[in-house]
Amino acid sequence: MRVGFGLGSNLGDKPANIREALRLIEARGLARLDRISRLYRTPPWGDLDQGDFANACAIGDTALAPYELLAAVKKIEADMGRAPTRRWGPRLIDVDILFLGDHAMDDPELTLPHKELFRRGFVLAPLAEIAPELELDGVTMRAALAGADASGVRPWSDE
Repeated sequence: MRVGFGLGSNLGDKPANIREALRLIEARGLARLDRISRLYRTPPWGDLDQGDFANACAIGDTALAPYELLAAVKKIEADMGRAPTRRWGPRLIDVDILFLGDHAMDDPELTLPHKELFRRGFVLAPLAEIAPELELDGVTMRAALAGADASGVRPWSDE
């Protein structure tokens, strides 16, 4: 089934952290990715007292059930060295499951589609880049991006 991931990092070599998480998603068999956005530089969201993030999205196919996928994603984060921090605080890597097939669920551990998806320009910009016509909750990613605050979200560059 189709799966979408949102990835973010604002500690260390941010682009390398995103690339390593994408590599691990495929190497560990979580998903076979066929669409990967470019990297975006984005200002912090939620907790503003931290550095910019690198963000990207990827879409592919998975055979994993929702909680299996969640556990595998959390293992990648831990194995890469993500340490517990404050809510919306700095992180080495964050891998969110944005959607999983047509699963719709809302519980404390996992909400699908991701509960903040439509409010986060830093997710919608890369997702709309690779899947503008993807429809979630009756809205295309292109339309969702047009209605979201994506100020400050721009393609990554080292300048």
